[in-house]
Amino acid sequence: MTRRITVRTLALTLPLVALPLVAVEARQALRQSAPAPTPATLTQSRGVVDSYVRQNRAPGVVAAIGLGQTTTILKAGKLSFEGAAPPADENTLWRVYSMTKPITAMAAMILIEEGKLKLDQPISDFFPAYKNMRVLTDPDKSLESVPAKNQITVRHLMTHTAGLGYTIVTKGPLLAEYEKNGITPFTSTVGAEVQARKVRPPSLQAFAERVATLPLIAEPGTKWSYSIGLDVLGAVIEKASGMPFDSFLQTRIFTPLKMNSTYFQVPAADASRLITGYAFFGENPIPIDPGAQSAYLQPPSFLYGGAGLVMSAADYDRFLHMLQNGGELDGARIMKPQTVTLALSNLLPAGVTYPGAVPNTGGAPGPSQGFGAGGSVYLVDMPGGPSKGTYGWGGAAGTIAWVDRARQLRVTVMVNYIPGERWPLRSDFSKAFYADITR
Repeated sequence: MTRRITVRTLALTLPLVALPLVAVEARQALRQSAPAPTPATLTQSRGVVDSYVRQNRAPGVVAAIGLGQTTTILKAGKLSFEGAAPPADENTLWRVYSMTKPITAMAAMILIEEGKLKLDQPISDFFPAYKNMRVLTDPDKSLESVPAKNQITVRHLMTHTAGLGYTIVTKGPLLAEYEKNGITPFTSTVGAEVQARKVRPPSLQAFAERVATLPLIAEPGTKWSYSIGLDVLGAVIEKASGMPFDSFLQTRIFTPLKMNSTYFQVPAADASRLITGYAFFGENPIPIDPGAQSAYLQPPSFLYGGAGLVMSAADYDRFLHMLQNGGELDGARIMKPQTVTLALSNLLPAGVTYPGAVPNTGGAPGPSQGFGAGGSVYLVDMPGGPSKGTYGWGGAAGTIAWVDRARQLRVTVMVNYIPGERWPLRSDFSKAFYADITR
């Protein structure tokens, strides 16, 4: 049966109990007493990268592996299945979709550190319309609602506990309302963009204001549900910082970290570095967003803090490297160590648990994980896998990334195919990587 391509399926098909700083540092010291792994030991990891290209699961794969202060690049394949495309490498540009969320969350953490935001501050302080939200009584069947008892806070936005919806998971009448009102903060294909732009809000601030007119699927602070929370958080960041969202990211994160290949809109001069985006139908990959004619060469309707960035593996590694180092890289201090520790802890409201997301995005489901600032976090050491405190997230087009501070390790693996869970990349690579470093 032929699967119909829709805006929703092409756009985002996904998709910490606080740890005292001294405990993190003690575990790091313990782990670092063993011999550090070297690039030569990454044989199984390299095998996964090579096999995904050899088996035509992806035209190209690039992994940036951080071992202590060293980054190793594993790469295979090229920028498209079709024609004589350039090889994929550390400078190739990838649609990271929801891997944008941790970056937006860390931008908010910078403002929290500076006292311009508070973790439990109501966002109605910035957008008064959010003071009188309503909650659906039967989300699957009607738009009937009652007044919300709780205010949506910054914490709720960054942990998906605000009660907001998302077109990739929301169902029923509210989904229709989101689509009618253009609450679709993502870029997929040129054709889908033509239709989506007809109803999308014209700016990030207008987007946040429009979201406030729609009901919630759950009482704020009571349930984890994947959402547009990080997109709304981008609008809050603009208000709190007094700067456009992209200017704040550029000034406070991208420029100081020398992330020079990170864009909301890919410059025409860099189009040749953008890999083709594919959608899998059975075993067949169909090119839906060729790099040279990509929708990402045009400006987005507004800046999507939840799924808007295109970037290189080398750039995402620098972002994770900063987190691994406690907020600093190459002399550039982005956040204090205490702020990073808080951001990478379990920030879920009391009584709320993280049920797990698509495994390729959020890692192992169940009680082993909580949720921090824009990403999942392991609450326990996983035998043969991530350490307690490991933080990360993935993207709709299959990209994965995490930082394991206890072992002073970080992983970014880039592919671009939809649905991102078409192949078990996170499981395959995690198993191979941890086997490599524990041999």
